[in-house]
Amino acid sequence: MRSLIQPAASRGEASEDAAELAQRHALAAHEQLDAHAFPDAPEIPGLRRLIRESWQRSARLQANPDVPEAPLAMDGEELEAYRRQHPLAAIMPVIQKLLIQPSHESGLLVAVGDDVGRLLWVEGDPVMQRRAEGMMFVPGADWSEAMVGTSAPGTALALGRGIQISGAEHYKRSVHPWSCTAVPFQDPDSGALLGVVDITGTESAVAPHTLSLVEATVAAAQAQLRVERLQLAAAKATRTASRRRAPASAARRADGAGSAAEGSLYRNSLQLLGRDQALLSIEGRTVALSARHSEILALLSTHPDGLSAEELSVLLYPGDGSTMTLRAEMVRLRKVLQGLNPAAVPESRPYRLAMDLVPDSGQVLSCLQRGAHRIALEIYRGAVLPRSEAPGILELRGRVSSLLREAVLTDGSAESLLRYAELPEARDDVGVRLAALKLLPPRSPKRAAVVADLERLETELSA
Repeated sequence: MRSLIQPAASRGEASEDAAELAQRHALAAHEQLDAHAFPDAPEIPGLRRLIRESWQRSARLQANPDVPEAPLAMDGEELEAYRRQHPLAAIMPVIQKLLIQPSHESGLLVAVGDDVGRLLWVEGDPVMQRRAEGMMFVPGADWSEAMVGTSAPGTALALGRGIQISGAEHYKRSVHPWSCTAVPFQDPDSGALLGVVDITGTESAVAPHTLSLVEATVAAAQAQLRVERLQLAAAKATRTASRRRAPASAARRADGAGSAAEGSLYRNSLQLLGRDQALLSIEGRTVALSARHSEILALLSTHPDGLSAEELSVLLYPGDGSTMTLRAEMVRLRKVLQGLNPAAVPESRPYRLAMDLVPDSGQVLSCLQRGAHRIALEIYRGAVLPRSEAPGILELRGRVSSLLREAVLTDGSAESLLRYAELPEARDDVGVRLAALKLLPPRSPKRAAVVADLERLETELSA
């Protein structure tokens, strides 16, 4: 395996000349970037289209090519907690065996990041690790295009496919001595983007075989994750059958043993944030719910002790809710859930979920409760079921939104405040923008956009 990630013994003069020429073109393009002409330039001779378009995105996102270090998004206990619960933690043994172990003597680094470009693990050659610290290529750092411009991890996530970035093709000048290959990692069941796998180093990191190696490793890790999920589902089915035959005490012990293994792979979840129709995921299978069923499961997931028909009707229907209408709706919901997973069907008298179901709104509240507002902000994709008029949803939506805003205003960095300001509910939030303006360095290029936003709001309010 080690030979797979070693550089080729030699390359032809033609390929060397082509690589050198590409670097000269990239350096010339950086001169246009200095002249502020690049974002509008339709074509740069010799610069790959992929790189030109990424640079244009980076310029629009106001990434600064002259800041040498990537920003640190999280560290310490916050990073450790996030890594433990992240789905990619389950595939790290595969990455370790196929990429990290062979990289220790090859002058390469292997990085695994999340779906928004934050590095979670960076391992490999110890000498290269120390060098990479100078540009903050470290666990917890944000290597998205918005933060550092063009790089293999961030650009692979932006494009949704494997790419290679060499030397001066990087937007940030401190990264010009490096080259890298990255491939996105998608959930093998739902297809959702989970993160990115990257190899970083010198020229060997963009050798022709390196992209194929990383793609093969990602495919192997996806297959392993799928196998583990199927094994877990089979084990859970066995436990369920045993529980039906065993005394209650033995059934509880079996449940406890199974829950630890299940938690390491995936969690049953309910995605409510920024969606009019929730996504329900049970043991790797996902279904989109109707608006009313989304509201019912959202309310039941936030009331684990259950709700009577009268209580649920009050939370569900504005004005006078009918329990007859609710019961008819519950019959339809049970049919949907029966087809997805019989264990997901709610109990009645009171209505109560029979399995643990983690709503993303609950994850946000949990993070805020332990002071991890940056993780909460990453999870938060928008208001809870934004078009719902159900009284219980209105209360949940307001509570999650107000607590997040309060946490960001109290403890947030300028980057957190600016990220919050991008949310639809913060479009007209003067207080958040003023707070960001106070924290931004005087010469930050991001100040202009904040000032422009404040001027817009002042104009709209005066009108």
